[in-house]
Amino acid sequence: MLKIFPGQAFPLGVSEVDNGINFAIFSQHATSVTICLSLDGRIDDGMLEFKLDPDDNRTGDIWHICIQDLQRKNVLYGYRIDGPQGWHHGHRYDDGTMLLDPYAKFVEGRRFFGGENKSSGFLGTYDFESLPFDWGNDYKLPNIPEKDLVIYEMNVRGFTADESSGLPSSTRGSYLGVIEKIPHLLELGVNAVELLPVFEFDELEFQRHPNPRDHMINTWGYSTINFFAPMSRYASAGGGPLNASQEFKQMVKALHAAGIEVILDVVYNHTNEGDDVNPYTTSFRGIDNKVYYMLDLKNNGQYFNFSGCGNTLNCNHPVVMELILESLRHWVVEYHVDGFRFDLASVLCRGTDGAPLSAPPLIRAISKDAILSRCKIIAEPWDCGGLYLVGRFPNWDRWAEWNGIYRDDIRKFIKGDCGMKGSFATRVAGSSDLYNVNKRKPYHGINFVIAHDGFTLRDLVSYNVKHNDANGEGGNDGCNDNFSWNCGFEGETEDTSIKALRSRQMKNFHLALMTSQGTPMMLMGDEYGHTRYGNNNSYGHDNALNHFLWEQLEARKRDHFRFFSEVIKFRRKHPHLFSRENFLNKNDITWHESNWDNPESKFLAYTLHDDNGEDVYLAFNAHDYFVNVSLPSPPTNRRWFRVVDTNLESPHDFVLDGIPGVGSSYNLAPYSSILLKANL
Repeated sequence: MLKIFPGQAFPLGVSEVDNGINFAIFSQHATSVTICLSLDGRIDDGMLEFKLDPDDNRTGDIWHICIQDLQRKNVLYGYRIDGPQGWHHGHRYDDGTMLLDPYAKFVEGRRFFGGENKSSGFLGTYDFESLPFDWGNDYKLPNIPEKDLVIYEMNVRGFTADESSGLPSSTRGSYLGVIEKIPHLLELGVNAVELLPVFEFDELEFQRHPNPRDHMINTWGYSTINFFAPMSRYASAGGGPLNASQEFKQMVKALHAAGIEVILDVVYNHTNEGDDVNPYTTSFRGIDNKVYYMLDLKNNGQYFNFSGCGNTLNCNHPVVMELILESLRHWVVEYHVDGFRFDLASVLCRGTDGAPLSAPPLIRAISKDAILSRCKIIAEPWDCGGLYLVGRFPNWDRWAEWNGIYRDDIRKFIKGDCGMKGSFATRVAGSSDLYNVNKRKPYHGINFVIAHDGFTLRDLVSYNVKHNDANGEGGNDGCNDNFSWNCGFEGETEDTSIKALRSRQMKNFHLALMTSQGTPMMLMGDEYGHTRYGNNNSYGHDNALNHFLWEQLEARKRDHFRFFSEVIKFRRKHPHLFSRENFLNKNDITWHESNWDNPESKFLAYTLHDDNGEDVYLAFNAHDYFVNVSLPSPPTNRRWFRVVDTNLESPHDFVLDGIPGVGSSYNLAPYSSILLKANL
């Protein structure tokens, strides 16, 4: 017989105390709270229920209970909570719904990704029995300076889910699968992975009821159920939440041993719980909707939707802010991650009424937090409510930003738009117009041409318009402003001249990205030319659209992949040229240009200077004709060697030691670029 005690209010969640297991949950507006327990670890069995007494089991707005003689492992728990029924006042209570503890460190649900049990619930669990994870005596954090990062954005499942990964079916799509493919990351040359969401999410959320998207599986994971628990279905062999936690740590340990940092893409702007039209109550909505979400109380308590996903987390409410901070600290302390990229981070800059804040408390708290001080913190500085903060994100000289302006300007110039030369120059030089403020540095701009949402690099040069019919939204989803160019034909083609031009353009984009000042980020699969056939919003396809296709990598290892890898390694080998601590000054760069004001000019050349005379000369020709350019004199006692010419085929498109005999001029092919290096 279990013994019950009043318990204690802190810490929130589950904790082990002297006389048992303590449970504590916040709910300011609840009138009754019942804790439900499954003692055999099975989610579908009958549960023990203990109703909390508001006189004995409540301290302020926190409900709590301590249970003696409860197992220290393999117990599942949830809550039933009741309260005011006035939806127009912001409440959404329903004591018939089992709710997940927001502070649960592990979440039990279905065991296999995309499994058949679509209606599976989600309950918290705990483990006070297992030994701490062994990080090893020689373990250390990579601690890579921000200026030296080369980021690889990737999806844990998509990386190895395809059969072509060559992994056993039990390991495909798992944290352990990532470990098996670390040699590929090293061969590519990246030193940081930015993982698409790995917090627990429900990949079958689109299939709860008939709708135009009920054929899809949420494979990107931007729909958080819980902010503390690793995605349990990324465990190998259906191992469940505790194994997922251990295997996540194994993955981090292995990546760190390889000198690769781990950055998590985190989604604190909304949750999985939807809106009032299609609600999906699993936790926050039923615990205290009025606290956890931004509500328009002047409009019958409807949700503000600055996330585009039905609800908006009330991030700057003190209770929610502390939840987010505790979550971030947990991932740093428990899982040793190196940083975070905050999805739709402008939401985090809004007050409880949705209005933008000039000094958001949450953003400041993250910036100043002692535990988070070693972390890279990266904002996606916009939201779906129109709060666009690129270059203006409140940063306390710490926050980096996804530079969406870089993406757009590089795309426009490389594809040959008029009037883009000056903007292109500004971007490759580090976007000082955006980031040279206070103590900010070039590396606070995360440069990217491609990210998970939008076209892949191959699709950027193969499609003029998106092709999203498979998403079930009538083509209304996904960005319309892609600044893409299909090189003369929409989609797949066997035309050799078009294919050659597309190959050239992909190399041009990659060369520009990897030689720009700032922090480069590339997308998983672009190193072999992955296509989604023009779908620029493939979030709901757990198939070859999103899976890394290893046989295609092997087919392109000696040409496309070789170029991409060599350029990355060239950047990392020359940090004094491409990874500068400070913004360029007149002694660092010479622009070979007297035609800035001509909008028809689509050619740009410049030299980056090195104190040791190892200058590099870069030229980009976005015209549809050859440009014969006079080369500047190389530094004293040196000659220009051609390292890169994107118009040439492999292996001549990149030659590490360079080809001498360049001469005093160079004839640049249409839509091509070169890199020359001054050697002895």
